[in-house]
Amino acid sequence: MGGRIAVTPRSLSGAGHPALARLVERGFEIVYPAPGRTPSEDDLIRTVPGCVGWLAGVEPISNRVLDAATGLRVISRNGTGVDNLDVAAAETRGIAVERAVGANARGVAELAIALLLAGFRHIPWSHDHLKKGDWQRRIGREVRGRTLAVIGCGAIGRDVVDMALGLGMEVIGYDPYPGHSFARPGFRFAPLAEALRLADAVSLHCPPAGRPILDAGAIATLRPGVVVVNTARAELIDEGAMLEGLDSGRVQALATDVFVAEPPPPSALLSHERVILMPHAGGLTDESVERATRVAVDNLLKVLAQ
Repeated sequence: MGGRIAVTPRSLSGAGHPALARLVERGFEIVYPAPGRTPSEDDLIRTVPGCVGWLAGVEPISNRVLDAATGLRVISRNGTGVDNLDVAAAETRGIAVERAVGANARGVAELAIALLLAGFRHIPWSHDHLKKGDWQRRIGREVRGRTLAVIGCGAIGRDVVDMALGLGMEVIGYDPYPGHSFARPGFRFAPLAEALRLADAVSLHCPPAGRPILDAGAIATLRPGVVVVNTARAELIDEGAMLEGLDSGRVQALATDVFVAEPPPPSALLSHERVILMPHAGGLTDESVERATRVAVDNLLKVLAQ
């Protein structure tokens, strides 16, 4: 073995990680295109040529980058999603694409539940006012007995289901490929329209499709006062329709950890007082980073040993 391996996730490129030592022990040289930040296309085109492996994050990987990646044999994601690159285009160029399936599921699921509770109890709003010396209170709602729609029931969604059931919620799941072996008291699968119509809260855990799941039509069917949590992809929500939903009171709160551009530019939606923001940190826990890095390194070594 031997050659260069690019490492681009911000959680690894700034401070490194002990699991990367395994690559060095196997004779590989680690390079960081943009230490501590998301690399630009120019950063990648400058660094990736000549690399045999790439431990990649969520940064966009364009066809220009793939064209420049001469000698690259494998892209190993430190997460599950691969919508930041064209997998078929990579494979056509002889580049294998590997994913760390389920490695960050617990971290993302816990954040989704935290955001859910923050939306029901107005935690960020209360915090902001009290920090300014403004003693105000908003009446909240308890989640026990309320219905949560979990859209996408893969590893993350299923963890969210279990946690929500533990809080005493009723949970309806929607998945285009439901796992019928996944059964819990208080949980059932349903068509998307039914899940949204019955939900007091919605948590999104699926990849983007051709159109937003929560567009104006879907938002109009939600129960008044619904809390929406998005730790999946920003494209799942129509921003204009969501802003209208918040202004009308149809949506009590939107809590999101994902954005079309990161960092996002200012917008009317993001500055709304009932929008709760996190900087794409769902998988940014000690435990999730450890699991995802270990799996991503395993996948690199598996492919490069062939």
